[in-house]
Order: sequence, then C-alpha cells, then structure tokens
Amino acid sequence: MQIKWTEEAPRKIQRYAGADYPAENPDLEDVLTSADVDYVAEIFQTPLSGSYNWDYAIQDDRIKKLYDLGKQLNWDPEMDIDWDRPWPAEERAPEMMNLHDYEPYLAMDEKTKDEFWLHMNAWSLSQFLHGEQGALLVASQLCSCAPTLNAKLYAASQTFDEARHVEVFNKYLQQRIGMMYPINTHLKSIIDKILTDERWDMKFIGMQIVIEGLALSAFATARETTPDEVLKDVLYLVTRDEARHVTFGVNYLEEFIKTLTDEEREERAQFAYEACAISRERLVATDVFRHFGWDVEEARKKVLEGFVMSTFRNLLFQRVIPNLARIGLLTEKIRPKFESLGVLDYENLATDGDIDWSVLERPLDTQEAQSYEQTMMAAFAKKHEEEEARVDSAA
Repeated sequence: MQIKWTEEAPRKIQRYAGADYPAENPDLEDVLTSADVDYVAEIFQTPLSGSYNWDYAIQDDRIKKLYDLGKQLNWDPEMDIDWDRPWPAEERAPEMMNLHDYEPYLAMDEKTKDEFWLHMNAWSLSQFLHGEQGALLVASQLCSCAPTLNAKLYAASQTFDEARHVEVFNKYLQQRIGMMYPINTHLKSIIDKILTDERWDMKFIGMQIVIEGLALSAFATARETTPDEVLKDVLYLVTRDEARHVTFGVNYLEEFIKTLTDEEREERAQFAYEACAISRERLVATDVFRHFGWDVEEARKKVLEGFVMSTFRNLLFQRVIPNLARIGLLTEKIRPKFESLGVLDYENLATDGDIDWSVLERPLDTQEAQSYEQTMMAAFAKKHEEEEARVDSAA
C-alpha cells in the first residue's frame, strides 16, 4: 500500500481505463489503472468530544424504528443493480444550462459537444461521490458524539449506508463513465466546517438537514433526467437511504433545539444559512468550464442568469427550508437572509418530521425503482409555465 499525503484536495481530473463509456481518448498517459494508483489522503484535525452512554435504554420511538428499517432495507451494489445494461444515447440540454446561445458552446463541433456533456455528467456525479464520503466521515463521528444510545445506533447504521453510497457512485464513475472530477471547493468548505466543529448538533444540522436534504432533491432530479437505467437504479436505492437519514435528523433535532438559549439557537440558524448559501454555489460546474478553456466567470454568470438554472437552484431547497422551520432554525433574525436567496416559498411544505412509514418501509423492488414518480421536474415545469405566462401577460 502506497499512501500519498496531501495538504489539500487534489484538483486534477482522473480518468479510468475499461469504462463502458471511455472518457475521451483511452490512450492518454494519465489514465489510471489498479496497478499504479496511490492512496491519496488529506488530514483534517477535529476537537471532537465523544460520549459514552451507560444506561443502555433503547426507547421504542421513531429513532428506534428508523434504525430497525436501516437493518431491514440493506442492499448490495453488486447484487441489486444490473451493471451490464448498455450505455444509452447521451442527451444534450443546452437550454437548461442557458448555453443554447452561448458562443463558446456554439463554436464546439459535435464531438466536442458530446465530450462536454459527458464532463458535465461526470462532474455532477463526482460531487455526489465526494458528498457521500463527507457524509460517511460525519456519520462515523456521530457514533462517538451523539448523546443517546438510539442516536449512536442509528449513526452506526447510517455509516454503513454512506459507505455503500461511496461504493456505488465510485463504481458508476469508474465503470460507466471512466472519469472523475475533484471535489467542488464550495462543497469541500462545508464538509470541512461540519467535520471540524466540536458540537455534535452542528454536525446534525449541517449534514442531516442541509447537505442530505439538498442531496435528496438533486438525486430526484438526476434520476428523472438521466437516460441511463443503471443510474436510475443507483439513485433510487441511495434516495431510499437518504430519506431515512433526513427524517432521523429532523426528529432528533426538533426537541433538542428547544433546549437551547436564544443566542445558541441564532448561532445554529446562522450556520444553517451559511451552509445553504454556499451550497447554491456548488451547483455551477466551473471546473468543466475551465477544462474546456472558457472564461470561467463569464460562463458562470451566463449559466446563473438562465431561468432554468436559477429556478432549479431554488427548487433544491424545497425539503431543507420546511425542515429548518420545523426544528426552529428559521428564526426572525435569519429569515431576511433566506428571503434574499429566494427560497422562503417552500417554508410551509410538508416536512420530513411527519413520517410516511408506508413509503419508508417499501420493500426493495427494481420494477418499482423504474416506475417511481419524482416531483422535482414537475415542480420546475409548473414554475416555468407560470414564468412564461407572466412574461406573455406583461407583453
């Protein structure tokens, strides 16, 4: 085993030999094989304080039931996903990214445009992978620092879930796409903050409420828009797990936040806001723009100016905002800041604290995975229609 220690996350795109969809030129010198890969590791320091629990009392409550579901609904990426299905035809979406009239994109030939969309796909899925490793590390910390036995047991089951998610996204990127992008710097800064904060509830808020709440919405959209049936199955299975994780966070934090002082509550509300604000920036694939030689800031502004992207960025918060309101972190002081992000419209939507056990207890079923209806794109289509109607009426 050869370990390469680094002071920060590597910024190089990785390519892998033998993928179903070979990334660009498979003869490139920097294609990685199992024989020449170093274990690249970055050290972080944390003042984490752990806690024992000596009464071993397990309450028969929602947390216990969620833990039981975690045991019952385990799945295996090698056995429950058919990886041999053929790669589908790639679909381009320049309008969705507001690139349909962007000169650097229009100047590309057809082959380069295909490569561009492959890179966009690789970048998005790479962020899913890196986010899942962050969740794996945070969940392992919660095993030590969560104050009750039920929470420790659930955190242990979540740690195994997150390990499985890292495994499945890693396999998909290496086997199906053959390329992996480095972690987005905004996502990395959030994970660093969560991992290195000494307070256990900050970890719950950052990971269980914000990052995983956003991930649920992002997974739903990716699952609905991808033409790859393999990825549809991957995202369905991961989403089943993540729904339990967010539900756990909401139920566990709801009572705890009430015990805090006003000053402590405001501090946590500010942290949640900052995590949300930074998360909105991680949705822009600036590394891809840079790879293709575009003016990064110009391309970023172009993408963000589009109606589709601006609306989509806000739609991602349709689970996070009502959950923050439920646990008491949408305070009067912090509300104007969320208002400036344009996401308070979702405040009164259903929260993950009201558990639909019939949904969470669904047995693993690949046929259901293919037919399971998502709501993210339907919500976007409705907003798009409303915006077009508003523009037409104004004209």
